[in-house]
Amino acid sequence: MEIVESIPDLAVQDPPGEDFSASDLSWTKFGTEERHDDVALIHYDRVDAFIIGECCNVEFPTRFHIERGRKRSKGSLKEYKPDEYLEHRLYWCSFGPENYGEGGGILPSRRYRLNTRNRAARPQSMRGCTCHFIVKRLYARPSLALLIYNNRRHVNKSGFVCHGPLDRDAIGPGAKNIPYICNEIQQQTMSMIYLGIPEENVLAKHIEGIQRYCGSDAKVNSLAAQYVHKLGMIIKRSTHELDLDDQASIRLWVERNKKSVFFYQDASENDPFILGVQTEWQLLQMIRFGHRSLIAADSTFGIKKLKYPLCTLLVFDSRQHALPVAWIITRTIAKPDVSKWMKALHDRVLAVDPTWKVNGFLVDDAAAEIDPIRQNSYSLPFLSWLRNIIKKCSNIEVQREIFKRLGNIVYRIWDGTDPFVALEELSQDFVDQIAFLQYFKATWVPKFEMWVTTMKTLPLASQEASGAIEAYHVKLKVRLYDDSHLGALQRVDWLVHKLTTELHSSYWLDRYADESDSFQNVKAEYIATTSWNRALQIPDAAVTLDCKNNSFAKVLSQKDSTIARLVWNPGSEFAHCDCEWSMQGNLCKHVIKVNMICGNLQSYRPSMSFQSFNEILDSLSKKPVDDSIALDLSTAWTHQMLDQIRKLVELNQANNIGTIVNNMPLRWVAKKGRTSVGRPSTLALLPSSVNNNSTSSAAKKKQKRKRLSRLC
Repeated sequence: MEIVESIPDLAVQDPPGEDFSASDLSWTKFGTEERHDDVALIHYDRVDAFIIGECCNVEFPTRFHIERGRKRSKGSLKEYKPDEYLEHRLYWCSFGPENYGEGGGILPSRRYRLNTRNRAARPQSMRGCTCHFIVKRLYARPSLALLIYNNRRHVNKSGFVCHGPLDRDAIGPGAKNIPYICNEIQQQTMSMIYLGIPEENVLAKHIEGIQRYCGSDAKVNSLAAQYVHKLGMIIKRSTHELDLDDQASIRLWVERNKKSVFFYQDASENDPFILGVQTEWQLLQMIRFGHRSLIAADSTFGIKKLKYPLCTLLVFDSRQHALPVAWIITRTIAKPDVSKWMKALHDRVLAVDPTWKVNGFLVDDAAAEIDPIRQNSYSLPFLSWLRNIIKKCSNIEVQREIFKRLGNIVYRIWDGTDPFVALEELSQDFVDQIAFLQYFKATWVPKFEMWVTTMKTLPLASQEASGAIEAYHVKLKVRLYDDSHLGALQRVDWLVHKLTTELHSSYWLDRYADESDSFQNVKAEYIATTSWNRALQIPDAAVTLDCKNNSFAKVLSQKDSTIARLVWNPGSEFAHCDCEWSMQGNLCKHVIKVNMICGNLQSYRPSMSFQSFNEILDSLSKKPVDDSIALDLSTAWTHQMLDQIRKLVELNQANNIGTIVNNMPLRWVAKKGRTSVGRPSTLALLPSSVNNNSTSSAAKKKQKRKRLSRLC
């Protein structure tokens, strides 16, 4: 914006209407390049109309008081500049500048008297708001007033909203008298509001939760209704834009949400932008479901649309659904940068549970840095191939054949034949499919050798894991690629806001509904989220296999028995179904169900994950005998793997878990705290008073025995 250095260059503004505010004026930079302010020139008799308009701000309703004022009499200056004042008044939002709120500091007493007649309703309402402006009645032109806005935003010194409907800490009148609301109830209420559930239903569930602690009371219900209404206003009016500049806005968000940030690195000449987000609830889920289990990385989202790509770390919950436990927003995949946020996340988990350990890590990018992850499993993004076959090949017969040929290319990795020969044959046989071949040669052929090497050295994930990750990816697209937000895709603060509000609330409510057996509609939808779980609902009798050449299979619809889905190339990860979901390039329930049945039949080839597992075991067994350390290490890995499988099978087949716990070996922790693994010490379960009494009685008996020994 151009900087104006002279008052006469400013146009006099007179907005229509009885009252007006700052948004109705055109503001100009006045001063020099080193120091300038936002100014506007209006008629002096309309100053009160401007102040009234500013007080009636919908998002920040307030009053403005005169913090400081000075006057000059007419003719007191012989020489003066165009911006000299006849009257000078500093107007400040009545929710500041002092901060009498919780944790706020109080300024020392002033030497001059404050005009407190039109301050906010009570002193404790002053929240440190920094919004203020100056009104100058010009000495040279007394009929005009120069408005100088020093800070137009109603925020405190830290840059956070400190009053009004958008202030999270100011729920409303009587907020301190509202009965006990635990984190679970508050999170449930917030999740329902974020997901657009009607306020009546939200209030009913909120009161139901409070009554578990406080009982039924008319006053409690009234206060709870007010709490839900105010919380809904805060959420609905909240905005991701804490500042017009996206970089400054995300800094403010990080400062305000320190508990939800495990790593932050601002962009500079030497360091790339990295933001790691993990809420406290996500941390608990990572500890709960990630310990001695798998963690997956969904790292190929938003590369073309978002300002910074998004990487999600996922764990598999009790239903083997992918649950997001951390989000990393960055462009860099360099080893030093990955190590930074990976170490920060690992340290955060160990600070809560020092025994936490992950057994495997699933990645979806062959170029990903493996060293920072250390223990790794591998998941191939074949869905990328499948979707592009669907998009770029219109003939369904051609689609089926390409699916089959790509599967043969990948399977040749374990057959001992050269997969590059089959790759060349594919290019020659489908030379007329120009669109697909251009994509395949540009995207996958340069990386093919890297993929082959990686698949030979690392194990592959199963279709269940791939289906769970795909379900998360689909849900992420639905939440983020909303038409109403397409203009905000290039803002990081919008992405963080979406993730930590709507998406986080959705997964929190899914887990809560499943574990508490409430919200039956939410629970039913959550259970049927993945194609794997939907495939389990299809009976084996509904599947018919082609007995001649194993080229196709039929799956009867459970809703309409007259409809049968046709699955080509059954028993392969490259199977193709004619249902609508599969025709969009997704992994459908029909393909998974057919592959479940084919996996138990000898006439079909085993899955890629099983072949990869066999390859790794075979390589361990072929270690040279003279290399004793490598042989010992391979033996240790094999025995550890077999022991874990044996325990898992024993646990799944047991009817009474108590028998397994009793058979566990003793764990000698300390002299006074020896206990069985999984069996808590009886002494630890006793109340503290009982423990103290037993200790004191034992001490008395000991003293009595000493006295008796002396007498004898």
